[in-house]
Amino acid sequence: MNTDPPGRLILDRPQELLDHIGFGLGPSSWYTVEQSAVDAFADATADRQWIHVDPERAAKGPFGTTIAHGYMSVGLITPLFSEVLVVHDQSMIVNYGMERVRFPAPVLLPARVRLTGTIAHAEPVARGIHLASDVILELEGSAKPACVARVLYRYLT
Repeated sequence: MNTDPPGRLILDRPQELLDHIGFGLGPSSWYTVEQSAVDAFADATADRQWIHVDPERAAKGPFGTTIAHGYMSVGLITPLFSEVLVVHDQSMIVNYGMERVRFPAPVLLPARVRLTGTIAHAEPVARGIHLASDVILELEGSAKPACVARVLYRYLT
């Protein structure tokens, strides 16, 4: 096990996840959410609701600015999670799904988010390890996070 830099867990093999239940992960680096990224997400998903892509109209709306899509916040979990947990000697990592996804606070643009988490559960499965991790997408300057969820990954050997 290696935790350099602090908050990052580096394991030699997926099986080592079984010994790290309850282990805290993170924080990741900060990711800046800008309007250009939200616009690109809107284009990719065909979700061009004005609260996300129309700064003039959004300025008069309930948040006073545009906000990131909730599913964009979800999409940021995987790259930020890969900063806080590195597992070597695996052939592939498969995103297996999510549970209990919530969006306690809107991501007002521009914003910075980062990820922390805890290894909640790990168990052997055919060809690898099934991992459940409780993650928090922290929102800089907010008492509430942008997103909380249980993420599920399969580390295959």
